[in-house]
Amino acid sequence: MVDFSYHKDFRYTHDNPYHDKLSEFSEFVFRDEEAEKFIGHWNQEVFKRDGPLCVEVGSGYGEFMMEYCEKNPGHNFVGLDYRFKRSYGLAKKLSDHPTKNFRYLRAKGERLNYTFAENEIDTLFYFFPDPWPKKRHHKKRLFQEPFLKIADSILKAGGIFYVKTDNDDYAQWMRDVLAATNIFEVVMETKDLYAERPDHFLASFQTKFEKIFISQETKIKAFELHSKKEKK
Repeated sequence: MVDFSYHKDFRYTHDNPYHDKLSEFSEFVFRDEEAEKFIGHWNQEVFKRDGPLCVEVGSGYGEFMMEYCEKNPGHNFVGLDYRFKRSYGLAKKLSDHPTKNFRYLRAKGERLNYTFAENEIDTLFYFFPDPWPKKRHHKKRLFQEPFLKIADSILKAGGIFYVKTDNDDYAQWMRDVLAATNIFEVVMETKDLYAERPDHFLASFQTKFEKIFISQETKIKAFELHSKKEKK
């Protein structure tokens, strides 16, 4: 059964006080459906400039988002997360960030195809998602066929989808889903990123969670996936 969040007529409902508090940062934060009106026009209407459009699903505490934006000022970056308090904390940090080449969404990853048009984004990032380790909760995992189809649709031909996880079971789940769907070309896959692919882009940064995992001697699993779509 597909999560109702994927449906066109889904609407956000909540009474969390951080929803209103996020309005303090309305110049760069969009809440719930606010971002969906820009579908197909992010560079033109939001960033008002051309540049690679990059999207991160699950920005967490924002370490990667902030570092990437500072190192790539010519890129247009959209980060998103669904948690309220964490989103507010990140928004406060982003308000003081030296570059302004970003927007932040308090939104769900299941809604990407209502937020971005087909072939609109260049790169998609998905780092250390909740693994939902209990079998009865596996249906909550985002990395499944419906999401992969959406990710492929919004990526440009040859667009790149980067993934990291610390969880062995979720990594195997990802391998199985990738093999079963055959939507993406697996250009790089590793069970131990820093030992096997230390020169890869994905080894050039570490998130807050990642540093904890590494300190616990947990091996980082990673994927570089490319869209198989042909350029028109």
